[in-house]
Amino acid sequence: MARVPRQDPQAFSRQQAHPVDEVLPVGKLTLYGFQHVLAFYAAAVIVPILLGNALELSHEQLVYLINADLLTCGIASIIQALGVWRIGARMPLVQGVTFTAVSPMIAIGQGAGGGTAGLLVVYGAVITAGIATYLFAPFFSKLVKYFPPVVIGTILTIIGLTLIPQALQDAAGGAQLMGKPEYGDLKNLGYALGTLLFILAVVRIGKPYLSSLAVLLGLIGGTGVAWLLGDVDFSAVQKADWFGVSTPFHYGMPKFEVFPIIAMLVVMLITMVETTGDVYAIGEITRKRVDNDTVARALRADGVATVLGGIFNSFPYVAFAENIGLVRMSKVMSRFVVVAAGGFMIVLGLLPKAGSLVAAIPHPVLGGAAISMFGMVATVGIQILGKVDLREERNALILAVSLGAAMLPTAVAPFFDRMPEDVRAVLNSGITLGGLTAILLNLLFNVFTRRSAIEIDWDEIEDDDADADAPHLTPVQEPAGGYEPQGGYQPADPHGPYAPQGPHGPQSPRPPQAPYGQPGQPGQQGQPGQQGPHWGLPTR
Repeated sequence: MARVPRQDPQAFSRQQAHPVDEVLPVGKLTLYGFQHVLAFYAAAVIVPILLGNALELSHEQLVYLINADLLTCGIASIIQALGVWRIGARMPLVQGVTFTAVSPMIAIGQGAGGGTAGLLVVYGAVITAGIATYLFAPFFSKLVKYFPPVVIGTILTIIGLTLIPQALQDAAGGAQLMGKPEYGDLKNLGYALGTLLFILAVVRIGKPYLSSLAVLLGLIGGTGVAWLLGDVDFSAVQKADWFGVSTPFHYGMPKFEVFPIIAMLVVMLITMVETTGDVYAIGEITRKRVDNDTVARALRADGVATVLGGIFNSFPYVAFAENIGLVRMSKVMSRFVVVAAGGFMIVLGLLPKAGSLVAAIPHPVLGGAAISMFGMVATVGIQILGKVDLREERNALILAVSLGAAMLPTAVAPFFDRMPEDVRAVLNSGITLGGLTAILLNLLFNVFTRRSAIEIDWDEIEDDDADADAPHLTPVQEPAGGYEPQGGYQPADPHGPYAPQGPHGPQSPRPPQAPYGQPGQPGQQGQPGQQGPHWGLPTR
């Protein structure tokens, strides 16, 4: 099973494949992949629902948007995780519609008259922005030095914190119940709390295999209890068709207009920063090196997926932070699990009846599970911020002001109501506002003043003692002509300039370690004990 035990990265070099590149048995791929789909589904379908309702689409048109979204999500996730040429990060990243684009797309569509006429203008802007993202990807990846841990950690923390209110809203019954007596009903809160407590109990007392399926089991268990109490409606499943194919340009040829294109380009710029943060976060979780080329491949995948979205009647795409939280919780690192999840999404996109079955999961049950996953996203951001010297006033101000800016649209909904509509479409997103604030403040404090920024050290070992005890590592070199995953790390030359010093140098070999993924004997130096997994790269 693709897990990361508490041991240093040298263990990776003794394996044929890094845990990210491990191919699990079919049964585990199926279970873990389906768990990703369940964790992803609610957030995936909410964007077409919001846009379709805002543009006053018919029920049939709305269902078509949802199916087209799921189909494109599946294709995009496979491209990102599996990799095609130099497209795709080849890491366990699920692709989904970016929430950053919701407000701008609604503004564009309504400005074009709403309905399918508005969709055509939206799709023209989406296709153009996707092409621009693909072309700009290699140049943007070289700007990563301007996104030190204080920026990446802040953005990821903001993503988690701004998604948590959505989970809490679902826990209360969902946005469709706001203003009604049922919103916040004790039964809804009971479903959400029961699902969350069940997930925590499985993680706490379950065996490792069951713990990795905690979210899936929580969703199934919560839905089962709600069904027994008569609170699950399967009528939509009976009415849905068995098979439906999303055809290119279903509503007609896209329309390309200047101002909608500019608005969507701004959205994709923020999305590129978000994807950069997500790539570093998944590298932190899986302990796999992330460099400029990895970021460029991930951004190219975003661009290709966004172009496909415009062609197949869908939307802009980004690496989904929600599923990063699931990787963090389940401890399953294999990217092929995401490939399996992509296959499930394609099936759901082609089988409206199957998609309706998944959609029957009650909002409170989804909310209870999402609280833990979204919180994990914020936790990864905080973990990266642990590498930042927050005693330094400028770094502290970047974090503090960015968090405050990100909370404005969430805490004070009408704050920007008097702004022009085009400006409001950008500022009403907490992720966009907080991310832009972090980037601009870092430029002001750390770049324009030529102050050196701390970079993430992907070769850090657990502590100073472990540093003296473990040999230095060097990254695997990519073969000429394209990227091929090689397992992450190779040991440095034991007689070279970086030869290990101390009691386990060349003249004194270190004690043998247990094979990767197997616990060592308690008390044996350098061995993982029965203490659970080690997350990410530890700080000094």
